[in-house]
Amino acid sequence: MPPRKAANPLTTLWHKVPAYLRNKYFFTLVAFVILMVFVDRHDVGTQFRLHSTVNRLENDLERYDELTVEAEATKLDMEQNRERFARENYYMQQDDEDVFIIVNK
Repeated sequence: MPPRKAANPLTTLWHKVPAYLRNKYFFTLVAFVILMVFVDRHDVGTQFRLHSTVNRLENDLERYDELTVEAEATKLDMEQNRERFARENYYMQQDDEDVFIIVNK
């Protein structure tokens, strides 16, 4: 009887792994998932950053829309009341009147 060779420890370990984990399709699926989640140009981190940027920009858009509405209301008020605007902001007066400026402390 010839001497028995010692079994390779990696081979014995490989045979202890369940058969479905040794399948080539399983390896392909794991490689694909790792590629998509960590390595790809459109990985999870990039998608999260893009999503947060889109949310921030949408919030900015809403804020600027509100500011635009306020500015348009102010412009309309100025156009309708030019005389009052000029008197209040630039202290303008007519020739026959006196203007008194009261400063609150």
